Amino acid sequence: MKKLLLAAAVAVASGSANAATIYENGGFEYKVNGDLQVQLRQKSGDDKNPDIEFDDLELKNYVSYQLNDDMTAFGRVDFGFKDAANDDGDDDGASLEEAYVGLAFGGTSISFGKQNTAGDEFGIEEAIETHTDEDRFDAVGATDGDDVIRIDSDLGNVYLVASYELESDGNSSENGEYVDLFASTEFGGLELAAAYQEWNDVDVQSGGSDETVDTWGVSAAYDFGIATLAADYSESDSNFDASEHNADQYNLAAVFAAAETTDIAIGMTETSYDDLVGDEDVTEWYANVTYAFPAHKNVTVFAEIADTDEENADVGYLAGMRIKF
Repeated sequence: MKKLLLAAAVAVASGSANAATIYENGGFEYKVNGDLQVQLRQKSGDDKNPDIEFDDLELKNYVSYQLNDDMTAFGRVDFGFKDAANDDGDDDGASLEEAYVGLAFGGTSISFGKQNTAGDEFGIEEAIETHTDEDRFDAVGATDGDDVIRIDSDLGNVYLVASYELESDGNSSENGEYVDLFASTEFGGLELAAAYQEWNDVDVQSGGSDETVDTWGVSAAYDFGIATLAADYSESDSNFDASEHNADQYNLAAVFAAAETTDIAIGMTETSYDDLVGDEDVTEWYANVTYAFPAHKNVTVFAEIADTDEENADVGYLAGMRIKF
């Protein structure tokens, strides 16, 4: 399952746990890590054809200075290449995915720049890829931004995140304004989490109307040792009755440790739209297996099948390989 507590705090304040230290001297540290995933995929849907798909082709750079015993200055710049590899988009080169700076002190960090929001931490879905339509309803409407102020705080068994995406009206980075809150706790193998977001959609605003979307969600996961079971529920409400953001969604997932090197995951997602929206409700199921090579657990191979109850939808599948460093 997605680790809700320390994993996110470490990623923000100290770089990825998989990162390689390139240089370290006198309180300065430079780390690099990457995520390379290539897969053969046929999406679930009507008359889809398989292709080689590139996903998470990322190179990440992290720097930090130890200012004193309790304070660290940090920054990171991440580049993604999957759009270029997939011939998706106008730019054939790298795209900037994250760029921010911040300060960490004790168990708290504050960062500023282009980065994920607090809402990105929410969710228990274990699908390698979602096979429903790319513009389907998401549990949280916006999960990243160009003008984000974010605070992470690790309070022992409680992890809190708050973020704010500036409206940036009239600037090239204008992409909406939203406030996110996320909280999680873990005890005795049980992990509980909740999230809230208020989102003002700039696309609707530019058309002369203001749409405000309120989203909340809760999740729970329990580790039984040989398996982890999890569920989440989220609901969004727009001030426009016919908006596609008027929907609710729940996820169920289970991950089984078939062996020390092999995990099997199964799950389903159901999305229900309000009657005035006009969109059909959709249910998706998936099952996947991931094998990590014993010599290096950051090298994995995987396979997945998935299907939906959408009209004329064929079963989707994928198989691929992933290398992280």
